[in-house]
Amino acid sequence: MGQTSFESLRKQLDDLNLQLLHLINRRAEIVREIGEIKKKHGMQKFDPIRERDMLTNLIKSNKGPFSDRTISHLFKQIFQASLELQQDEEKKELLVSRKRHPSDTIVQIGDVPIGGGEKSIIAGPCSVESEEQVREVAKFLKQQGLKLLRGGAFKPRTSPYDFQGLGEEGLAILRRVADEYGLKVVSEIVNPSDMELAERYVDVVQIGARNMQNFELLKAVGSISLPVLLKRGMSATLEEFLYAAEYIVSRGNNQVILCERGIRTYEKWTRNTLDISAVPILKSESHLPVFVDISHATGRPDILLPMAKAAFAAGADGIMIEVHPDPKVALSDAQQQINIPQFEEFLKQLDPRFA
Repeated sequence: MGQTSFESLRKQLDDLNLQLLHLINRRAEIVREIGEIKKKHGMQKFDPIRERDMLTNLIKSNKGPFSDRTISHLFKQIFQASLELQQDEEKKELLVSRKRHPSDTIVQIGDVPIGGGEKSIIAGPCSVESEEQVREVAKFLKQQGLKLLRGGAFKPRTSPYDFQGLGEEGLAILRRVADEYGLKVVSEIVNPSDMELAERYVDVVQIGARNMQNFELLKAVGSISLPVLLKRGMSATLEEFLYAAEYIVSRGNNQVILCERGIRTYEKWTRNTLDISAVPILKSESHLPVFVDISHATGRPDILLPMAKAAFAAGADGIMIEVHPDPKVALSDAQQQINIPQFEEFLKQLDPRFA
């Protein structure tokens, strides 16, 4: 083969490469248009029947020299790239996406900023049991310069026979004690019809793990002006977690804090498995601040400190921890709460400013 013939064949390849590039990009434009139509009609992006039919037609038309298996493999890669293109376009459109909003969102809880480099701690009992119980914890938080008091008034429990919380009475206790010590209240609301209660008593509405995909509740908190702390469901993917946040933000409330609280795995030595990798991924994918609930993630007081350090090292904006004056007599989650002296020692080892 002469040099001229060799160069001519290479030139033909270059031309064909450009033609293929043009056709692939033209195909991508059509895929994008189809994706918009599917989105408008609420259709699934991946259609396995359609993909099978396309592959069948391609293989029928294949005259070689590539084998049917090779053709199938090549076009599956093109189909996968097309699906990813549709998904990537949707990510760009999400209000919670960092692609849509490159700078960090600062959630403002009164005079307490969450995010943007500030490290925060939310602490308090799992459940509100009495005014004295809450006051004892609140007094210590005030002494330490902490400003965010948590406590459950409505407690969705696995068993219907477990303590379900004091309801509105519990919220009223939290509000009175918080006002007494200049603290902000973080508490869970479980019913979409209770937004009026939320606005009356709390500073941050918590959406618990069991309610992460309670879409009517998400819409309801999206329609009020209070900040929302959204916990990840125990079996939820990060994509599902961000879509849950999107429900809130799409209704006009962008004051959302994402909270990783551990996921369910086969492990028995901890209550849940803390997905620490979720923190940097969420920080990368979303502009919303990220917290880690170290108490629910582990269920073990003896490893709370290293989990808190890991959370902050991974980029978390804050942690949530359960503190009770006497955990042994707590009406819920007694085994995972720590008492006030333990919390004091925890703070000293976590951050030199508490020493």
